[in-house]
Amino acid sequence: MNAWLWGGAILGAALVPLTIVAARRRPGGAVVALEAAGIDAAIALLLLAQGTNSPSFASVAVVLAVTSFIGTVAFLEFLERLH
Repeated sequence: MNAWLWGGAILGAALVPLTIVAARRRPGGAVVALEAAGIDAAIALLLLAQGTNSPSFASVAVVLAVTSFIGTVAFLEFLERLH
């Protein structure tokens, strides 16, 4: 296992506390935790792509980053309509 894979594993493990925070906070705090989790997951996938020399993980990371941002904007719009 090289350093890229170790970094990906550590960032993957960092998703657990972010998920717990997102589940227990109010919607405003949950959105921040979910956005951080999306960034964390995208970077973890990029590290895995570099560690395994597999460009398919990099493509998934780019798609995840874009859809995470779009999902956050849509969720905030939904919250705004509820209030």
